[in-house]
Amino acid sequence: MTIATSHKDAPVAVRDLTVAYREAPVLWDIDLTFPEGQMVAIVGPNGAGKSTLIKAILNLVPSTSGTISIFGKPYPQQRQLVGYVPQRGSVDWDFPTNALDVVQMGLYGQLGWIRRPGKRERAIAMECLEKVGMADFAHRQISQLSGGQQQRVFLARALAQDAQVYFMDEPFAGVDATTERAIIDVLRELRSRGRTLVVVHHDLETVREYFDWLVLLNIRVIATGPVETTFTLDNLQATYGGRMALLGDTLTADRSAAVAATGD
Repeated sequence: MTIATSHKDAPVAVRDLTVAYREAPVLWDIDLTFPEGQMVAIVGPNGAGKSTLIKAILNLVPSTSGTISIFGKPYPQQRQLVGYVPQRGSVDWDFPTNALDVVQMGLYGQLGWIRRPGKRERAIAMECLEKVGMADFAHRQISQLSGGQQQRVFLARALAQDAQVYFMDEPFAGVDATTERAIIDVLRELRSRGRTLVVVHHDLETVREYFDWLVLLNIRVIATGPVETTFTLDNLQATYGGRMALLGDTLTADRSAAVAATGD
């Protein structure tokens, strides 16, 4: 299958992006175009800049150089088309609010910050909680939810935005198998509706099963393209370098594919 990846009007196009902290490059000269209606995995070792890439696209961290567009326009002009699920560890789960309120926050882009959510917004939020199996916990304080339940609530918040492009920073990290299956089912349903999903992912074992498109990143883009042609042992070795030895006996691969388990 051939997928068009033209810069013009692509869901996400990154050109010449460099991000540096204290003059040390975290991302260097990144060129990427993500195809529409695909599930995209961003994979690489610790310190590769995976989360930074998503945050730079979303203007959450400053970039040293480069341009970023969403469907051909700068991100600030397309903000309403974008949904974001941050790393669970970056969220203040002690904030005094319940699951339903968190999901309704995903609608503020439509409401504005002055207008309060009404019956319509409440119904949308409940529908999104139902999709992720959390409707029964709508009035539970988020601090009282398990890690997997918290992740589902944040996924429901992103669903409420009804975005065209979703960015998710390790949505499967630290969740149980049931939650992981629930998340991937929702992502596949979004893909079936033509949405583009960009996911920072750490589990090489599930790359081939879950994703259509792959970005192998280690400060620079090592390789990018369809999973079936990009997820190769050579590309993994170029991405992880000597760290591939840490995968030990879990690594099995041939010249066209590799299946492994690692953390990020």
